[in-house]
Amino acid sequence: MVTILNVVIAGLLLGGLYALIAMGLSMQYGVARVANFSHGEFIMLGGMITWTLRTVFGVNPLLGLAVCGPLAFVIGYLLHRTLFKRLSATSASPGIFESRSMLASFSLMFIIQNIASIGWGPEIRGYSYLHTPVDLAGAVFGANRLVTLGFALAIGLGFYLFVARTRMGKAIRAAAQDASTAGLMGVNINLVLALCFGFGAALAAVAGMLISMCYPVRVVMGQEYTIIALIVVVLGGLGSIPGSFVGGFLLGLVGSVVTTVDPSLSLVAYYLIFVLLLLLRPKGIMGK
Repeated sequence: MVTILNVVIAGLLLGGLYALIAMGLSMQYGVARVANFSHGEFIMLGGMITWTLRTVFGVNPLLGLAVCGPLAFVIGYLLHRTLFKRLSATSASPGIFESRSMLASFSLMFIIQNIASIGWGPEIRGYSYLHTPVDLAGAVFGANRLVTLGFALAIGLGFYLFVARTRMGKAIRAAAQDASTAGLMGVNINLVLALCFGFGAALAAVAGMLISMCYPVRVVMGQEYTIIALIVVVLGGLGSIPGSFVGGFLLGLVGSVVTTVDPSLSLVAYYLIFVLLLLLRPKGIMGK
């Protein structure tokens, strides 16, 4: 029973991070229609910036939220208003825009990764924060992982309420369903899509901040998390914030079970789920 409890709790802790990561990509891909393969690089930036603030300036990692989130939002917003807006204006169809934006995001991935390598180097970085063990009915976890789960849930719930209850959130949902019609109804589509891309980058950076509290970080970590985010988005349903939550926790549980058997098979299991989803239910669990 203790082993089962360890697996379940570890899966939920991992799933909280996956859900937050996927929410950001869901905004960018599901609303702004940008298959952003540089998404993981914003996660990496959040982790590396938090590491720098902690080890160089002695700042509490949780306060990194006030730096990583706004900084990544501004970068994401400006990228969409310049690069992706231009690609959209010069593309003959939405399909062509998606292809061109995907290639552009690949370029961004390598640009950000190489700039980060110059600044931080290739070494694995880490720091100690809230490693006090906490006993949960026999299952022992570091306090930092429980705090990470709490923050991931709080940020995810807050963002969901923002999308579901506010006027801007209504404009985002309208743009996700039909951007052309939403524009005819008075929605400033260019602004909304840029905001969605910025929100996605901010959520990714915040997830990187939380990851750095529990795991070592390095400048080449982004690609793995981009793949995980894509799988969770497909699993939960493209553009669905609740779907990202459900998909993230499900994938976290799967990863925890597989890691208990053989840690080297976790990515294999994720890819297998991804392929099966594309074949059997491409719209995802909560997709429409």
